Amino acid sequence: MSKLIVLFWTFILGQVVGYIGGALTQGTYNFVQVTIVSLIVGVIIMLIGEVALPKKEKTTAK
Repeated sequence: MSKLIVLFWTFILGQVVGYIGGALTQGTYNFVQVTIVSLIVGVIIMLIGEVALPKKEKTTAK
């Protein structure tokens, strides 16, 4: 479920950044291109999170 939330928010924030970036550079806003780039960035963020964070080991209480 948390992976879907990450992809959802990268989609939303990517659209905002793409729209504002297009307006500031007087370029065009391409919904499909911004969606693809933002979801790729979201996947990269999730991969970094999986690789960088150490796994917590289960310990038994004695």
